[in-house]
Amino acid sequence: MRCFNVPFILPAAAVVAVKCVAAQTAIPLVDIKSVDPTIVIELRYAGANNLAGQALYPPGARALVRPEVASRLVAAQAFLRHYQYQLKIWDAYRPKSVQMQLWQAAHYNDYVADPHAGAGSLHSWGVAVDATLIDTSNRPVLMPTDFDDFTPAAMWHYWGPDPAIRSHLHLLQIAMQDAGFYGLHTEWWHFVIAGWQKYLPPEESKRALQAFGMRWQGKL
Repeated sequence: MRCFNVPFILPAAAVVAVKCVAAQTAIPLVDIKSVDPTIVIELRYAGANNLAGQALYPPGARALVRPEVASRLVAAQAFLRHYQYQLKIWDAYRPKSVQMQLWQAAHYNDYVADPHAGAGSLHSWGVAVDATLIDTSNRPVLMPTDFDDFTPAAMWHYWGPDPAIRSHLHLLQIAMQDAGFYGLHTEWWHFVIAGWQKYLPPEESKRALQAFGMRWQGKL
């Protein structure tokens, strides 16, 4: 699938319309940093520290999401700063071409969405982010696992013995839930905007629900 970027401006922020020719679908996206500069960005697929072992994004790649997702991240960031923590974003909008590379690098396992099945990854629709918690000095805090850890330790519910990890994870989950996100059962860092179905074409939404509907975590 060949995709290209067409920039246009809205009053609140610069928006990029990503049009995938095959799908004939335009996705309005904003740079998270343009909406809230305090949110820390570390796109893991822009470097080699990921499951593919190489950079999958070009130099200077930005963390893009739909405007509705960005506004909810702002709310989550404000909540966390009351507790002397903040968000770090590991991934946001992910082109389908990158999803294909991840699918191949993961050896087609169940932890990575098949780009050919259903709607593919919800990252590719601009409605999902991968996020973690850091302190207000941008230092990492203890969390259950690193990014892209496909083991039972990465499950939404932390069953380990460390109370600090449990507290940090619970705080992140509360912040994201209150801001209007769902979590993913198998990946504590993965969050999707509530009502994401309305941002996909009806047929894509139906297929995505069939593939993912039972995997989302709602209330804590």
